[in-house]
Formats: sequence, C-alpha cells, structure tokens
Amino acid sequence: MSDANDQPDLLDKIGDYFDPALIIAVLALAFAGWQWWQTRVELSTLRIEVSQRLTTANDAAQASRTLSQQTADNSRDMAIRLGEIQAKLADSQNQQLALEALYRDMSKSRDDATLADIEQTVLTANQQLQLAGNVKATIIALQNADTRLQSIDKPQFTNLRRALKADIQRLQSLPQVDTVGITLALDSLIANIDSLPLSSDHEIPATSPTVAPKLTTVGAAHEFSQEMWHEIKGLVQIRRVDTPDNALLAPEQSYFLRQNLKLRLLTARIALFAHDETSYKTDLIAAKTWLAQYFSTHDSRTAKASKQIDSLIGSPISIQLPTLAESIAALQSSRLGSK
Repeated sequence: MSDANDQPDLLDKIGDYFDPALIIAVLALAFAGWQWWQTRVELSTLRIEVSQRLTTANDAAQASRTLSQQTADNSRDMAIRLGEIQAKLADSQNQQLALEALYRDMSKSRDDATLADIEQTVLTANQQLQLAGNVKATIIALQNADTRLQSIDKPQFTNLRRALKADIQRLQSLPQVDTVGITLALDSLIANIDSLPLSSDHEIPATSPTVAPKLTTVGAAHEFSQEMWHEIKGLVQIRRVDTPDNALLAPEQSYFLRQNLKLRLLTARIALFAHDETSYKTDLIAAKTWLAQYFSTHDSRTAKASKQIDSLIGSPISIQLPTLAESIAALQSSRLGSK
C-alpha cells in the first residue's frame, strides 16, 4: 500500500521540478533530433544508393559507349568487307562473262572445225563414190560424220543429220556389186592361163615297157617289124582342125597368145574398178572367144575357165550411183548458219 501511495507522490515531485511544457518541448526536440537523424541516415543511404546507381549507370554508359564503338568498328569492318566482297563479286561476274564469251567463241570455232572436217570427209567420200564406186567406204564415212554430230548434240545440226541419214539409207538400198569376188575370180583365171593346153599341141603317147617273152628267131623278126611299124606311124600324126585359123603355133606365138589373153583379163579387171560394164563384157567375151579358138576345149581346165568367164559376164558391175548432193547442201547451209 505504501508503494502505491508513494508513486503519485513521486510523480507529483517530478512534476514540481519539470514543467510539462518543458517536457513536451524536450520530447519534441528529441523527436525532431531523431527525425533529423533518421532523415540524415536515409539521405546518406539514398546518397550512397544514388551514388551506386550513378556508378552503375556510368559503367553501363561506358559499356554502352564501348559496345557502340565496337559496333561502329564492326560496322565499318563489315562495310569494308562488303565493299571487298562486292568488288570480288563484280570481278567474278566479269570473269564469268568473259569465260562465257570465250566458251562461245571456242564452241563456235570447234563447231566450225568439226563442220569443216565433216565437209572434207563427205566431199572425199563423194569423189570415191563417183570415181571408184566404193559404196561401203562411203557409207562408213557418212556414219562416222553422223556419229561426230551426235556427240556434239546441237539442234542446229538436225537438218544435216537428217540429210546424212537419208544418203546412208539410199546407199544401203543399192544392189551390191561383189567387186572383191570378181577380182579374185579374174586373178585365178590369169594365174591358170599358162597351164591351159592349146588346141595345136600334140603329144606322142608313151608306151610302157613290157617284158617280152623269149621268142624264136621268127618271132623275134616279127616283133621287130611290129616295133618298126609303130615307130614309123608315130613320126606322122594327122589331127582334125575345126577352123582353118587353128594352125600350129610356134612357141613364141603361144607365149604371146597367153600374154594377150592375160591382158584381156587385166583390162576387164580395170573396167570392173571403173564400173565400165561395156568394156568389161567386151574383154571377157574376147577372152572366151580366144579360149574356144586356140585352146583345147576337150580339156577340163579349159572348160572350167570358160564356165568362169560365162559367170563373170553375167555378173553386173555397173549400177546407177547416187550423189551426196543433199548432204553437201546441208553442210553448206549449216556452215553459213554458224557464221
């Protein structure tokens, strides 16, 4: 109880010493001081924070300026490199255009050279066709020319290839002349001329010796007389001559006869190569006539030679050969079109 009563007294005593206004002023002053301190602390904190933010902003700005400088440098480098690339691209395009122009010139020159070679081939084949009648060689030459054009494979040569194929088909449809076979037959005849017997030749038949039996004197005399008579008959020979011109020929005349017959067959072979059917048949007919007139027609070799000549006379050697005018005209047109 005493303590409860003492407390108000203490407050009354304190109240006596301290004025309430003073207390309020002190409290207000303390609050203001605290508020000032708090504000100062907050300002200091804010200053520090602002300083930190400014530092961060400066760092960011510096980094941004550095990045901007790097970006500008990179942009300049890219611009320089882009300029170099564009210059190289322009050079490359110029080189490509130059290469294309060079390729066109080279291709044109190559086509012109190919056409010139093909034209020379076709002209030579046409001359061989007209002079020697070599159809097979002409067909091969035209096929080779068509193969070369096929390897080029350009549309401007279509008409030329069509003309070449038409001439090839025209030549392939021609009847074939067995020039090689006829030549071999003529060579065989020429080689056998020397072995053919002449109709004027005569031979004394040889008698085979026989072992005579032992004869008496009368028999021996008779045998001797028979042998003498046989020898006397052999000295004179009577032969039938069908024509009066078939006289006996001296050895030198027989030699020239055989050589002239060979010349007839040789001229027939020359006419074969020239496709001169008239001269060819004339020479063969003359050779056959000489065989029948001067040589033994009963001999199998002469009969065989006569049959060979008959077969050769019946073999056609002259055909109507076409010209390569269509291919030559197409070649000239292609060369004019390529210029």
